Amino acid sequence: MITGRDEVVALLPAAGFGHRLQSDVPKQYLELSGGSVLDCTLRQIRLVPAVGRIVLVVSGAEINQRQFPEDVLLTAGGDTRADSVRNGLEYIRTQLQHDGLVLVHDAARPCVRVADVNRLIDEAGKSEHGGILAIPVHDTMKRTDDNQNITATIDRGNVWRAVTPQLFMINPLSAALDKAKADNIAITDEASAMEYSGYRPRVVACAQDNLKITVPEDMALARLILSSRNGS
Repeated sequence: MITGRDEVVALLPAAGFGHRLQSDVPKQYLELSGGSVLDCTLRQIRLVPAVGRIVLVVSGAEINQRQFPEDVLLTAGGDTRADSVRNGLEYIRTQLQHDGLVLVHDAARPCVRVADVNRLIDEAGKSEHGGILAIPVHDTMKRTDDNQNITATIDRGNVWRAVTPQLFMINPLSAALDKAKADNIAITDEASAMEYSGYRPRVVACAQDNLKITVPEDMALARLILSSRNGS
């Protein structure tokens, strides 16, 4: 683990709705394996030995409308995922007085494996560049034009699917997100903000089943993955 460092604070952005799931309920609150998607995600993060505290970023309305576990800290999100992460980081810095490592994980990734998160912390926790979990691409990759006509086949040799958690020191990550926002740069994950600021995060391979709940089919697949792990 991280010898000589403070505990890792986990930050879970959960302020989004997930319209592609075609549900009236935000996807993180849908029923999954005896609880909600969020409950399943929290269950995995709690099992990571290095994680001391968990901060959940939710919409302002949800803070008063829903009950949340007593062991998580709550703060309000922003208009975008990047804004929600920025709000969460500010909460961690000011309220928790934490200036160490932050583990950012999608609330809608309930199938993440604890062993993968431990390996990410071990391999990237000592670097100023940080790191992310990612899945190597095995399929043939194509680039198309706006009409979906193929224009090129992409060399998949060093191509990865970026997933979460993503692990960074809080101050460089906060500065990177602020810089990207000020420069009007589209940020799709924390690593892209760090890359824009000149960092080179490490990629740590993880299991293929670390899926994000995005479309209706993902719920059935997540149930299958979790039930297989429980031996049922």
